[in-house]
Amino acid sequence: MIEHFDLDAYVRETLAEDLGVGGDVTSNSTIEKDAVFEAVMDAREPMVIAGIEVAAAFFIALDKDVQIDLLVADGDQVEAGADLMRLKGKARAMLAAERSALNTLQFLCGIATLARRYADEISGTGATVLDTRKTVPGLRALSKYASRMGGAENHRLRMDDGLLIKDNHIAVNGGDIARTVAAAKAKDHGLQVQVEVDRIDQIEPALGAGADRLLLDNMPPDVLREAVALVDGRVPLEASGGINLDTIRAVAETGVDYISTSRITMGSKAVDIGLDYAISN
Repeated sequence: MIEHFDLDAYVRETLAEDLGVGGDVTSNSTIEKDAVFEAVMDAREPMVIAGIEVAAAFFIALDKDVQIDLLVADGDQVEAGADLMRLKGKARAMLAAERSALNTLQFLCGIATLARRYADEISGTGATVLDTRKTVPGLRALSKYASRMGGAENHRLRMDDGLLIKDNHIAVNGGDIARTVAAAKAKDHGLQVQVEVDRIDQIEPALGAGADRLLLDNMPPDVLREAVALVDGRVPLEASGGINLDTIRAVAETGVDYISTSRITMGSKAVDIGLDYAISN
């Protein structure tokens, strides 16, 4: 369902973290083994959905016979009060899975909701918003998936699926950007070579050495417009650095093709989702 993501392993490890060795001692001490609960999961604020099937997997892991009715799909935008999922199953299992399911869904919907805000903010400009590799360690595949559900595009998922020359790579080569790009172009890696530049005078040396794409780092809008005019469509341009909801529109209107920001995956807040129960006889 999600590329480069082992759902079974994630569910297993997350539940192990939450349940510990003794399991849900509260539910096991207070609820009969054969008790059944019906539950409704609902949105308590507006949000974009991401990870609804991941959340469901936690309940299935602890009760193979649980009845689940998914009322939304990933990518849906819902208002406060919307029902997301209905469940009916073993009470102990549902209570044991509840927090892991909600934590995951709240986290992912938070990313998707923020990604949608960024995408909407630059609607009509022709620019595309990208996420970055700045993600919580171990949660990159999930975070990137949620970002896509919100309308952003993924940049590199891993270090081996994109070649991005940054300032430290150039510094190691004595500050010679042309030499660094040429070295990358000479390798048989089958990848486009993207180069980070933070000054206008780095653009022509990078392009002359064969750069396929440029990342314009921490350039204000007036300098970005100068860069766009200089490159004149020869390669795609990505703006990055200091991007937030207050600045992204102005950056998009400079004519760059892409805008990347880590705030989507590192600056989102968990949304409010609840799970309410009713005893079923």
